[in-house]
Amino acid sequence: MADDTITIGDGRPRCLWAAREPETTYHDTEWGFPVVGDDALFERVCLEGFQSGLSWRTILMKRDNFRAAFAGFEIDRVARFGDADVTRLLGDAGIIRHRGKIEASINNARRAVELIEEHGSMESYFWGYAPKRDHVPGSMTTSPESALLSKELKKRGWRFVGPTTMFALMQATGMVNDHAYGCVIREKVDAAHRGAARA
Repeated sequence: MADDTITIGDGRPRCLWAAREPETTYHDTEWGFPVVGDDALFERVCLEGFQSGLSWRTILMKRDNFRAAFAGFEIDRVARFGDADVTRLLGDAGIIRHRGKIEASINNARRAVELIEEHGSMESYFWGYAPKRDHVPGSMTTSPESALLSKELKKRGWRFVGPTTMFALMQATGMVNDHAYGCVIREKVDAAHRGAARA
């Protein structure tokens, strides 16, 4: 069922996938809450790309290593990475050593610079594709909006930004609230959205 939850140590119901650490803390403090700021959003794009074909747990366990390896995901710095950085990253056992994903992250930083120059911010561009309607939590892996965002980004030369990856990004960054109906965090995410809308 789309509203399935699990109750763990503190007795509060959470989404089924958040039954153990580090998933529990990530679920409670980040997943679904609005992400603002271009560098913060760029980090999520990169991590979702690296996650493709792997478990999210793998990414969470290596997240600090990714941040160190990719200059804190500062777009301007990653955009300046060159061949020596690719070689360095391929030798870094603390991250996912996948040449295609590494090169895609560097490429996407350069594309992000272009997008920011054209639209003012990456944040406003991506959030412009946020779905305007609700759906049953857990019922979708893509959406018309994620497919359109994927299509437009690919036209701009971005990589590892397929419709499923972009929907996962929307879930993670609060563009959609996919917490189960019975999850203790769902209302907190809704409240965070209401607060962001008033800001």
